[in-house]
Amino acid sequence: MSLILESNRSLRSFNTFAVDQRARFFASAHSDEDVRDALDQARQLDVPLLPIGGGSNLLLTGDVPALVLHMASRGKRIIDESAKHVLVEAEAGEQWHPFVLWTLEQGLVGLENLSLIPGTVGASPIQNIGAYGVEIKDVFAGLTAMDSQTGALCEFALDDCAFSYRDSLFKQQPGRYLILRVRFLLRRQAMLHLEYGPIRQRLAEQGILTPTAQDVSRAVCAIRSEKLPDPRQLGNAGSFFKNPLVSAAVAQMLRDSHPDLVAYPQVDGRVKLAAGWLIEKAGWKGYRDGDAGVHRLQALVLVNHGRATGKQLLGLARQIQADVVERFGVELEIEPNVL
Repeated sequence: MSLILESNRSLRSFNTFAVDQRARFFASAHSDEDVRDALDQARQLDVPLLPIGGGSNLLLTGDVPALVLHMASRGKRIIDESAKHVLVEAEAGEQWHPFVLWTLEQGLVGLENLSLIPGTVGASPIQNIGAYGVEIKDVFAGLTAMDSQTGALCEFALDDCAFSYRDSLFKQQPGRYLILRVRFLLRRQAMLHLEYGPIRQRLAEQGILTPTAQDVSRAVCAIRSEKLPDPRQLGNAGSFFKNPLVSAAVAQMLRDSHPDLVAYPQVDGRVKLAAGWLIEKAGWKGYRDGDAGVHRLQALVLVNHGRATGKQLLGLARQIQADVVERFGVELEIEPNVL
């Protein structure tokens, strides 16, 4: 058995909030067999198995009484191609942004809007990660997972995953399926998504009239770097709240009171509000209570200035939620998984 089991392991370096909680047991899985061994070990130890990737969507509010399994498998490959499309596959432990850059180096189009998102390939379908008008579901071609209850390998197609805004079957059934590798259907020809104003503006400022996928990726990286803190320098998990969906009537009522409301009509008739706008309008941008705070440039991001605990960060989030409800009548949903 190649799985190395540790006890009482600090998880500080395995969550981007840099919260220093400990796992009762810890191991890294570099292969399917390691994952199977971890399932066996968890049963023998009579503890739950908790898979983690880059820890970029995780808030630890206490020590974890489980076997925490770091999904660390690596590898990426082209598995099929045609004149227009290329099917690529990556192991769960591949870091997301380097994988995006690799696809661009192969001349492939589809992931450029998702550049610089922290985390791993294996975690990307769980949250149905998205940015600047593109979500995982738009390029998803399938994944292989291990059923934690039976140990069997399972194949999931797009329709099996129940993707919706920042949600999926895998988020709805946490821990049931351990994602091993993910496949994406990418294009050789550019069909770029430039609907979001900041991208068009950035490209225009650079005098780029006919952008490539790499141009879009660089623009996205620049925009994100200006607004979002680097977790290696300031602990955070990116966007802490989902953008709430409300009825058109509620959106109009808010717009009547706040003409500068940032909102995006959806195809189903609802309206997506910018959670960051709501939080900033409520006065929380740049707020700090001890080492738990709200980022000074992006109100959607909670940050750990050094020694904040998960409980302190969660307490701050609860205060923000209550204030936004009181001011706007809108409920904000926390995006990271809270343990």
